[in-house]
Parts: sequence; C-alpha cells; structure tokens
Amino acid sequence: MREEHEINRVIEQYADMVQRICFLHLNNRSDTEDMFQTIFLKYALSSVTFKDSDHEKAWLIRVSINACKDRMHSLLRHPTVPLDLLAEQAAIPVESRELLALVLALPKKYKDVIYLFYYEGYTAVEIAKILNKNENTIYSLLSRARKQLKEQLGGEAFE
Repeated sequence: MREEHEINRVIEQYADMVQRICFLHLNNRSDTEDMFQTIFLKYALSSVTFKDSDHEKAWLIRVSINACKDRMHSLLRHPTVPLDLLAEQAAIPVESRELLALVLALPKKYKDVIYLFYYEGYTAVEIAKILNKNENTIYSLLSRARKQLKEQLGGEAFE
C-alpha cells in the first residue's frame, strides 16, 4: 500500500483528468464519483513501480478507461444525460456544447483517441502505447473521427 502523502499528491495532480475520462465514458455524475474513488483506491493498493510521472499518468488513464468499461458492462445500461446538464456538470463552456455533443455521439473507439489527443495532449505514438494499439491504427482512428466531426459541423475545419 502506498503512503498517504503519495496518494494525496496523485489525487491532487490527476483528479480532474480522471473525472473527465470517467464522465466521458459514463455520462453520469454519480457513476463518475464512484469510479473516481475506485480508481484511486486501485492506485493506493497497487504495487506498480512507476518509471516517471508520464508512466504514472498513462497507468491512471488506462485504469480509468478499463474501470469505466467494466462498469458499463456490469450495469448493462447506457445512461443518458441532457446536454445542458452534461455541459454544466463537466464545466464545459457554452460555446463548446455543440462540439461536445458531436464528440459524445462518436463511436466509443473514436472518443478515447480524440480525448487523449486533444484534451490531454498525447501524441499518436503515446496513445498507441496507452491503449495497446498499433500506432497506425491510432492515426486512422484520429483521421476518421476528424472526418466525422468535420462532416457533422457542416464542413468546418477540425484540427
């Protein structure tokens, strides 16, 4: 088990990221809060030795995504939240709501790569390692997701 000061540091440093990932997958505030606790409990109990902060962050992302997927499979439900409530809960500015709605409407395989690339600033190479996918697969997923978003935005550029 990890030291309390180490757990507090990680929570302080990565809490927002973990909450955004969970909310992106679960679309529900209470499920997000449950997952948040579960993820950091897994961190506290984990015996993994991290090479550096990037390794630690990647581990938290992978655990967050997997925990959310497990939650969705176990509940066998797909909750929905009105867009206004979603934007309010996730602290999304009003001008970004249309884009958020489009991103949330993307197939699941595109949501993760779009989030990691645009919101967390990972490169395709880093995303490939985090998601255990081929680098070229990530480039293809990003390209297809951008194309879908561009079409849905009426041809406006999405870069």
